[in-house]
Amino acid sequence: MIPFLFAAVAAAASPQPAAAATSPLALTTTMLAETRVPAADGSVTMKLAAPNHVGPGDRVVVQLAYRNRGTAPIAGLVLANPVPTGLAYRGPRGAGAAPEVSVDGRTFGPLSTLRVPAVAGGTRPATADDVTHVRWRLNSPVTAGTGGELAFQAIVR
Repeated sequence: MIPFLFAAVAAAASPQPAAAATSPLALTTTMLAETRVPAADGSVTMKLAAPNHVGPGDRVVVQLAYRNRGTAPIAGLVLANPVPTGLAYRGPRGAGAAPEVSVDGRTFGPLSTLRVPAVAGGTRPATADDVTHVRWRLNSPVTAGTGGELAFQAIVR
């Protein structure tokens, strides 16, 4: 098994050819807009789609897809994704591994354990608006040829 740590960038430009050639891990980050779709019975469901346009207050989902392109399992996989500029973190989306969050990109943990500098001095408890990075630790190895998806909800600032 290969231990692995990888940081994914939400606003990823084209992949680095050298890294892609040597890394068994393929990552794709996608931003999807949440839209309300009314049904004939009066109920409303949420649908995810590529956004044509988003503005302040719109809800989006940042989705990180990973795949082991190698021939050996990847154990101890840790995936960190910055919250894109212009978005405010709102929480995890879907089942699966619960993410840890960070307010500085260095220290990660449950939001309830994090603190940020207060305007009047000292510190205050961090809020979802303070989150700058989201990180997932996968407990099970990612076997060759398999992958999965992780996601978090955000709102456009």
